[in-house]
Amino acid sequence: AHRREDRTAVLHLNSRRREMLYFYLFASPALLGFLVLTLGPMITSAVYSFGDYRLNAPLRFVGLDNYHKLVTDPLWEPRLKGAILNNIEFFAIHMLVQNPLGLLLASLLSSPYIRGRTIYRTLIFTPTVLSVVLIGFIWSMILSPLWGISGDFFTAIGLEQYAKKPWLGLESTALITLSLVSVWQWVGLPMMLFLAALISIPDELIEAARVDGATGWGVFWRIKFPLILPTVGIVSVLTFVGNFNAFDLIYATQKVNAGPNFSTDILGTFFYRTFFGQQLQPGNPTMGATIAGVMFMIILAGVLLYMFGWQRRITQVEL
Repeated sequence: AHRREDRTAVLHLNSRRREMLYFYLFASPALLGFLVLTLGPMITSAVYSFGDYRLNAPLRFVGLDNYHKLVTDPLWEPRLKGAILNNIEFFAIHMLVQNPLGLLLASLLSSPYIRGRTIYRTLIFTPTVLSVVLIGFIWSMILSPLWGISGDFFTAIGLEQYAKKPWLGLESTALITLSLVSVWQWVGLPMMLFLAALISIPDELIEAARVDGATGWGVFWRIKFPLILPTVGIVSVLTFVGNFNAFDLIYATQKVNAGPNFSTDILGTFFYRTFFGQQLQPGNPTMGATIAGVMFMIILAGVLLYMFGWQRRITQVEL
């Protein structure tokens, strides 16, 4: 009996080892990719942000001098401040327009009384899988005051004064216009997340509320919305991270200088222009890494606020 038990224990141990071997074997490609493509560059960037780089010279450690220079130097501070403020405006437009619109579309398309719901979902979600360069080129053509069709649209609805307005060429309208273009492209993502949360709500809850005399508006705000609050938090933090990492749409439409006059300059374009250089201005890897460090700290602060503020509060409510 003891031998049988020992043999069973050995077989169980071998099986456990085999499972761990399979786990590491299948996880190793993803782990290796993370180490080489994500963690490695992050560590290198952090090291560069604390150093001073000179051509044909070793990296010299300077501590926090780069960060101090970035926030106090008259050549760097205005560009950093402008990029952060533009990024906040970019994020605010997405939070106030994209996410409520995605929730509205999800609420409508979760109704069983709307025909062709699948077609509408597909059409709304399609721009999210298109190339951002293609999106930027198309909207640059649409909004062109010379040959764009936006002029014909404004004329048709009686707003001739906006027909020839260069929406991407004015400091007052360029960032708002690009933000709305980004909303048009990405609204399908929060729509699908909200839709998945709404259709997972048990029908019994909704039917019970209607039996008690609740209206459609009351059912949404008193039953559905409280139940999808975790999804609202996830969508909000994804929007925050995505917007403070944004780069490609601005670069595709306004190029590296984020014109006109840096009015569309955000942290992503500021980092790219600093790290890689532009035209006759050489790149500065250490200051570029410092800007990347500022981006990381801003994003980390937002994620921590979500984790220890919103998510903890939602967990306490559920308990």
